[in-house]
Amino acid sequence: LMRFKQDDWDQVLSVNLGSVFSCSKAATRYLLKAKEQGRIINLSSVVGENGNAGQAAYSAAKAGIIGMTKTLAKEFASRGVTVNAVTPGFIATDMTDEHLPEEQREALLKTIPLGSIGTAQNVADAVAFLAGPEASYITGQVLRVNGGLLM
Repeated sequence: LMRFKQDDWDQVLSVNLGSVFSCSKAATRYLLKAKEQGRIINLSSVVGENGNAGQAAYSAAKAGIIGMTKTLAKEFASRGVTVNAVTPGFIATDMTDEHLPEEQREALLKTIPLGSIGTAQNVADAVAFLAGPEASYITGQVLRVNGGLLM
């Protein structure tokens, strides 16, 4: 926090929280006109629920997504639109593969009860579930995809 510049803070919040606001606002225009049951599914992060040292702006933005998700769920429920969030834990991506040294990876795996790092497919499956008819009575919820890292 002490070394984080205001411009950096503003950018992280704009990219991670402002973008969700803008997409949700644009989507609701179409969803409400469609007069069918609609879905908004936001992607947050385990860090938005649990915090992480050195990531104050990112954590705040991801927590903000969760708060916005719950608020929008209440605002649009009467119009047939469900709003939920998915909070991935550590997911194998090019970025995590490149920036997570093997020593840190091994330490991280010890904190995940399922003993593995998640995949993009794990996250996609959760999103697909929330988008499907099976989730028609689920709104304002946070679906954790983290192998038990945060329970």
